[in-house]
Amino acid sequence: MSTVVGQSGIDMLDPKGLTRKLIVFVLPVLACGIVQQSFNAVDIAVVGKYVGPQALAAVGANGPVIGLIVNLFMGLSLGANVVIANFIGQRNGQGVQRAVATSAAIALISGIGMTVIGLAIAKSILGLLDTPESVIDKATEYLMIISLGFPGMMVLNFGSAILRSIGDTRRPFYCLVIGGIVNVALNLVFVLLFGMNVEGVAIATSISNYVSAACIVYILIKEKGDIKLEYRRIRIWRSELGKIIRIGLPAGVQGMVFAFSNVFIQSGINSFGSDTVSGSAAALTYEFYCYFVIVAFTQATIAFIGQNYGARQYFMCRRIFNRCMILSLVTCGFFNLLIVVFHNQAIAIFTDDSTVAAHAATRICGVLVFQFIACSYEISGGALRALGYSVLPMIITILGTCVLRIAWCSMKLWNSFAELLVIYPVTWIMTGIVMIIAYYIISRKVLKPIAQ
Repeated sequence: MSTVVGQSGIDMLDPKGLTRKLIVFVLPVLACGIVQQSFNAVDIAVVGKYVGPQALAAVGANGPVIGLIVNLFMGLSLGANVVIANFIGQRNGQGVQRAVATSAAIALISGIGMTVIGLAIAKSILGLLDTPESVIDKATEYLMIISLGFPGMMVLNFGSAILRSIGDTRRPFYCLVIGGIVNVALNLVFVLLFGMNVEGVAIATSISNYVSAACIVYILIKEKGDIKLEYRRIRIWRSELGKIIRIGLPAGVQGMVFAFSNVFIQSGINSFGSDTVSGSAAALTYEFYCYFVIVAFTQATIAFIGQNYGARQYFMCRRIFNRCMILSLVTCGFFNLLIVVFHNQAIAIFTDDSTVAAHAATRICGVLVFQFIACSYEISGGALRALGYSVLPMIITILGTCVLRIAWCSMKLWNSFAELLVIYPVTWIMTGIVMIIAYYIISRKVLKPIAQ
């Protein structure tokens, strides 16, 4: 049975230097998130500065819609991460190889399926969201072009999940940096040199997705350990598929319903007009940047606990959870506060329009300042998934966050943009309390006996 799983990973089973290892793991994941979000941020900045508020609104209106389409399949990549990490902890080389092959097949199939869905529903779903008539045509064009890049996006995310399972977070970051450079360069060329509109930034983003995907595929093909990708072995192994779906599907459904609730909120935002949509889009960019701090520590929680749970090092699972929770709360809170303090400068990157800027400030000061609270349920939910409990965090998040947001928007108990946004911190607090309680109940049951 093979025990070699990779060349560039972190030893997650050794308790020595845990905080340092977590930080080494988290920094490239955080950087990956920043670079990946920058694909959209650059789109927003370029059209906001060089095309105008209408184009900015067209791009911004697509954020929740794209999330709705991609989240279901993104959850499966999380499932792949957990399954491969568990096999590594068990020293099951054959299981690792089959899980990698199955992940590659899922990435290709889901990417193509997402493209078909995106092209089919683009204009109808934007219409259902009451997207302002002045921007709906440009928004539809942007979404359809972005949909063509979904296969590249899925290959990139599944490939990154495979590498993260062995503790390798640096090389996915390098792949995204290369794609990010391509994205920025093509944005400027298409918009400034060729005079293109939203279609230019969409084409640039789709191309950059394929560039990053090609880089990560090259890395996996050249890998020497069990995670090496071989074209002739790409197929779906039923046992590994079942495990990936059991962990990943609930996470994907949660992400999709979560995005669906944000679509409802976006519909409410759209009702205030294109200036509010533009301001919200600019502010939301910073929420995404800070959210990637939480995502990075959640990925660390999943990968580290996944390996240690597979190796039956239960005392390490508890230690990892506590360390990730504290680090994520402190780090995310710091960045939240930093952006709130310098929000005028942050908004100026995206727009010079005073009305749009005022709406962006409303969102930053009313929502972003509380975002660190979301660490409570994301880290706890990630730990539960690493322990094999994926349905429970899905149910808690859907009820505590998604249902309440949908109800808030449906009842229309708000009269202003600021009042609409109040639901964000309320749902973060409620969901966090329940998720932490659920984690402690489950962990007391499954992490015994505690190895010393």
